[in-house]
Amino acid sequence: MPENKLNILVLLRETNDPRPPARVTSRGAAISERGLRRVPNPADMAALEEALCLKDSLGARVTVLAVGRERLNDTLRLAFSMGADRAIRFWDHGLEGGDDAADAKVLARMVSILAPSLLLTGNRLVDRGDDPVPALAAAAAAMPCISAAVSLAPGTKHLEVQRKSDRGARQDVTATFPCAVLCEEVRTPRYPSIDAITASLSAKIETWDLSHLGLPFWEIGAAGAYLTAADFGVPRPDPTRVVTPDPSLPAFERILSLLSGGIKARSGKVNALSADETAAALLRIFREEGLTTDAAS
Repeated sequence: MPENKLNILVLLRETNDPRPPARVTSRGAAISERGLRRVPNPADMAALEEALCLKDSLGARVTVLAVGRERLNDTLRLAFSMGADRAIRFWDHGLEGGDDAADAKVLARMVSILAPSLLLTGNRLVDRGDDPVPALAAAAAAMPCISAAVSLAPGTKHLEVQRKSDRGARQDVTATFPCAVLCEEVRTPRYPSIDAITASLSAKIETWDLSHLGLPFWEIGAAGAYLTAADFGVPRPDPTRVVTPDPSLPAFERILSLLSGGIKARSGKVNALSADETAAALLRIFREEGLTTDAAS
């Protein structure tokens, strides 16, 4: 058991429910939110359950953090009803347009302010897969980060973690406090009681914005994004089909052909001609291509 009581910070994120029905329409690069159902990320809830188990056994203090709009208050109140001690929701319009690198700066700053001995969150998002933000934030805060954790065992000054490895194997890893752990969806979250749910409705949720962090605006959001919108683009909705490169060509030339877009269509032009002029122009093209001869014409 650690010398001091564990201070655990749990990052809770929302995801789009992958189960139907979900009426999603696409307009260019944007996706309509109509019909999307948002739920707490299951792996994050498993991480919260892990933190609450440490609270039950070691007397740890559990703080839950959510980054997003006011609708995330429902997730934080659920965490309160399960046994969390403190809830913080961070949101600022300056976050809009940011990428993972910019969002990691915000999370790293919050970690430095809250100074937890243990940062827990899920290893994956159910709708988007891997999320690099927690690992990037841990690196920025000079904290060791362990992924794919299935069980935790706090020691005096370190944490022993069993993590999932390749092909179902298990690996024992040790990290010193403070550290970040990305949990697998192993533990089943507890069901809160009716009294706990009722009490959570009046629990205080702290609301933070950029003024609480002291970060300059040019380090977050669109200004702090590592990849700006001009540096990348989305695939075309109707991509042009290209001819497969000749398999007899060397591999290097086939790769170059694919990277260059394959065989491109000829550029043409439109001419407004009379019937006689059109016939004469077609005959001329046929002769140039060797499709006809003067005798045949």
